[in-house]
Amino acid sequence: MTGTLQLHTRALSRRNFLITVGGVGIAVAFGGLPQDASGASVVPAVEGSYRPNAWLSIAADGTVTIMSPASEMGQGIMTTLPLLIAEDMDADWGKVRVVQAPSDAETYGNPGFYGVQLTGGSESTRGYYTMLRLVGAQTRKVILARAAAMLNVPVSELTTQPNRVVHAPSGRSLDYGEVAAAGAIPDPLPQATDADLKPRDQWRYIGNLTVPRVDVPSKVDGTAIFGIDVQLPDMLYGAVLRAPVQGEQPETIDDAEARAVPGITHIVPLPYGVGIIGETVEATKRAKDLLEITWTTSSRIRNYNSDRLLEAYRSVGRDLAQTGVSAATEGGAQTAISTAATVIEVDYMSDHVHHATMEPMNATALVTGDTVEVWAPTQGPTGTQAFAAEVAGTTPDKVKVNTTLLGGGFGRKAEADFIIDAVSLAKAVQGRPVKVIWSREDDVRHGKYRPLEAQRLQVGLDADGNIVGWRHRIVADSIFARTMPEQFESEGGHDSVVTEGAHFNYAVPAHQVEYIRQDNGLDVGFWFAVGVGYTRFGIECVIDEIATATGVDPLALRLGLLKDQPRARKVIETVAQMAEWDRQRDGRALGIAYSDAFGSHCAEIAEVSLDRATGEIRVHTVWCAVDPGTAVQPRNIEALMITGITNGASHALFEQINIVDGEVQESNFDTYRVIRMSEAPEIKVTVTPTPGNPIGGIGQVGLPPIGPAIANAVARLTGGVRLRHYPFLPERVLEALNA
Repeated sequence: MTGTLQLHTRALSRRNFLITVGGVGIAVAFGGLPQDASGASVVPAVEGSYRPNAWLSIAADGTVTIMSPASEMGQGIMTTLPLLIAEDMDADWGKVRVVQAPSDAETYGNPGFYGVQLTGGSESTRGYYTMLRLVGAQTRKVILARAAAMLNVPVSELTTQPNRVVHAPSGRSLDYGEVAAAGAIPDPLPQATDADLKPRDQWRYIGNLTVPRVDVPSKVDGTAIFGIDVQLPDMLYGAVLRAPVQGEQPETIDDAEARAVPGITHIVPLPYGVGIIGETVEATKRAKDLLEITWTTSSRIRNYNSDRLLEAYRSVGRDLAQTGVSAATEGGAQTAISTAATVIEVDYMSDHVHHATMEPMNATALVTGDTVEVWAPTQGPTGTQAFAAEVAGTTPDKVKVNTTLLGGGFGRKAEADFIIDAVSLAKAVQGRPVKVIWSREDDVRHGKYRPLEAQRLQVGLDADGNIVGWRHRIVADSIFARTMPEQFESEGGHDSVVTEGAHFNYAVPAHQVEYIRQDNGLDVGFWFAVGVGYTRFGIECVIDEIATATGVDPLALRLGLLKDQPRARKVIETVAQMAEWDRQRDGRALGIAYSDAFGSHCAEIAEVSLDRATGEIRVHTVWCAVDPGTAVQPRNIEALMITGITNGASHALFEQINIVDGEVQESNFDTYRVIRMSEAPEIKVTVTPTPGNPIGGIGQVGLPPIGPAIANAVARLTGGVRLRHYPFLPERVLEALNA
């Protein structure tokens, strides 16, 4: 986004009430902290403050309260976005307080993400970056204009220091609090353009290594409020018994024993299950276990068997007569491959994976007449408004969403099923809030898993080993067909998030990407790095297969294919130096992978060993170099790379959801295996920003390269044994070793 920011004053309404002088902040407080000189904190909204726009207020004591429009789920966005405003308004970060923005897409929607309040896709910083800096710049101009009137001097003679306006010729100055206490807002509001943004050499906070995250102190001292922590007066608790197979409904309900449990107030039949409402969590859990339900048996999901379907997907990928939707076409790939001297043809596959957020799904809702209020750890306040309104039979403008901290999201909390639970049960007990908390078993068995997928890759090489054509076929169900049907249809049946990452920046003369949708009825959803997490698995492993076939070092091959991509070359060369790529290891090997997804460049090298008797892979060390363009919070970027690498290693080595006859076989962390602390590798990260380039996303960037880096390391360690199926379970590794 570039251009001009103009914040207009209008006739008073619910929405623009926030921009009036003395307007009362309506955001809910989560984890209030005392003022600390080390930096900003999270606090309740400040009433009676000077509000130059809807994004911030300034109190008479100089405290600056800034709205954070995105959902904080551990990625640090509650610091990053307010920091952008603080930078260009020249606020004192030690006097900044952060408030979670209310649900209001018109005011707080992400201009880079469909204009809604939705946190995901590594789009928050990218989408809001310029707009929030312009908000800060305009705020500074408002303050300067008011200070000029107070000091009776031209605006051109004024400068700012953190939280202070300075008139150097007279030696006078005004604290921002003094300007706020005067109470007047310039009319008309001054405009802000890109020319008003601070030049890089004047940045105080962007790129600063010492800026702390505002959400961490409350998480350390236990005062942070997640959705599961919400407590309201006169609150009831709810649970929902869902059908074991998606799409089934209760046919008969025997609730006699459940109703007899002390503390149970209501049993509520639902289209997809049975709700239980009671005075305690324990009562609802007991009653849920006592329900006797006969379910329908008509759902098409009863035919869903993930192992069988994955083999079917692989067959579809191999059958070139089964065509799909073009996701990218550059040159004549198939013609080039058909005349190539050498053709590499391989399949790569991925099982379903679950989000496994530490905080399970939960939400609290209050329905009173045609108004609804929701407290939830949601990634999508705008979607929450829409779904809550539909359930309650009202309109979205009558739904208020209070977004709490999220104990992990990874795309799962962009869904609305847990919101629907809470609103449905609250509707049955008008006037009393109901909090619904999913059990871990509910959470695992009723997830919105990453799609099952198979990839067929064909690469043609000429007599000199150069790539002449690359064809990539992706076979999977669609996420957008369910979540964004209009976009799915407008793109001719192409699901861009499922194929994300398949279009790379390697220099190949002919490149074709196809999507062949398989509709088997199961709801699949967004998962950490979504399509990039598996498309880069196929791509980066095939790059290594080409290197082996042509006798070229895999690092050198990548550098050659990226000869016109200086940022890509830089991260690859940096990570190679970090890991000492050419040094031989005893009993271990290195594997490399690279990704340019989400607008950032990332290269990773994994050092692994292998127990050939058991098939168990051990990842010892991972080195990572990442270039996000402008690094707003370098230390947080490092933390996010560690998060992505850890999650990526977990899903590459262990994680899988198995579905047999429509029923999920896993139920908790004893059966849904995730990486353990003792198995986590040592991770070393170098951030190599290149300011002046477009800002890249960062939240999901660390995950895509780690899986292929592990697989490539195993291939080097074993003399060419290829692992082509996520996850790399020991039995699969042994099968590959013995093939």
